[in-house]
Amino acid sequence: MTDDDLLPEEVRREMAVGLGRTARTRRELWRRKALWIGVWLVFLSSPVHDLVSGRHTSAGTAAGSLGLAVFVSVYLALLFRDMGDAPYPRRLVVALIGSMAALAVTLSLTLGAPWLGLFCYVSVACGMVLPPRAAFWAIPATAATMMLVGLRTGVEQAADLLVLVLLIGFAMTGVSQLVRTTIALREARATVAQLAANEERLRLARDLHDLLGHSLSLITLKSELAGRMLPEHPEKAARQVADIEQVSRQAMVDVREAVTGYRRPRLAAELAGVQVALAAAGVTAHVPAEPDLDGVPEESESALAWALREAVTNVVRHSGAGRCTVDVVRRQTLDGPVVELSVEDNGSGGPGTVPGNGLTGLTERLEKAGGTLEAGRTRHGFRLVARVPAGTGADIGSPA
Repeated sequence: MTDDDLLPEEVRREMAVGLGRTARTRRELWRRKALWIGVWLVFLSSPVHDLVSGRHTSAGTAAGSLGLAVFVSVYLALLFRDMGDAPYPRRLVVALIGSMAALAVTLSLTLGAPWLGLFCYVSVACGMVLPPRAAFWAIPATAATMMLVGLRTGVEQAADLLVLVLLIGFAMTGVSQLVRTTIALREARATVAQLAANEERLRLARDLHDLLGHSLSLITLKSELAGRMLPEHPEKAARQVADIEQVSRQAMVDVREAVTGYRRPRLAAELAGVQVALAAAGVTAHVPAEPDLDGVPEESESALAWALREAVTNVVRHSGAGRCTVDVVRRQTLDGPVVELSVEDNGSGGPGTVPGNGLTGLTERLEKAGGTLEAGRTRHGFRLVARVPAGTGADIGSPA
């Protein structure tokens, strides 16, 4: 058992900062930035202690305080802006890093070795905001400058910080690349989703064209025939009109089936989407692999897919959970074989105990498919169980 295991669940979730999850509010975004940037302010303890030690004159203490304030302000402004949507221009970034390095050199030479820790911030800034190729040279240059300053102020202190300055700079280069890659992957995922939606629209357009093209052509042809027959052969015209009615009714049935199939969700696709949605929300997901649904009616599968979608939506939006387990199994009951979907989380849930519109509509949808829904609080969170009729067979899924 680690120290983290002794912390409450809520505290661990609050401390966890997900690089791949989009901040849902501006307050959350600023809190993340403050955590990632402010953690390095620990190296200010040495300069601050030196200022309050009283070993400098009043003018020196005032000048040191002003210089430290300017240095920290430039550091925070540079990193906060660079981690946002509109970073500074490249030339301004280089100028700000140069000003930080100049302040670090000046303060270290005038006030002593305790100020060598400022070079850690210069290294962090180089690793976070510069391109990898530029950071590869800027970080060693920062360490070399610190060693040169240390020859005048304190070689031992500079030597102690040398490895840290190099390590922390290159580590921030890796973190910066990870953040950029995560952002690129998130944008690519959104593009793929948009392309998939466009492809599905094209598929529906092709299906409707194939279904209605022949039917509408036949209706047009028979309408023309009925028009020509109507004055002299009303009986033949009536038969053509009857054929038109039959063709139009069949076309309506075909369109209705096509649209229903277009809108009907599939359980396997929903399971894949659930894995992505829960991970994006920072929820640890235990989701079964693609289940074998051979023999399960499409209506039953569709009802389970809707149940899974509604349950996971509630987990992401309202539960505040840190863990969610999805299970899909086939069971034999007194009423026959059923497929059972269970979604359980460890969240506190939303306010109130009255079922919302989502669960009410879900219950009605499952009842139409001959299934049932159970939902309620458990000892550790909230659990939803949906059951629908199915054919015979063994277990079709298990938690990952």
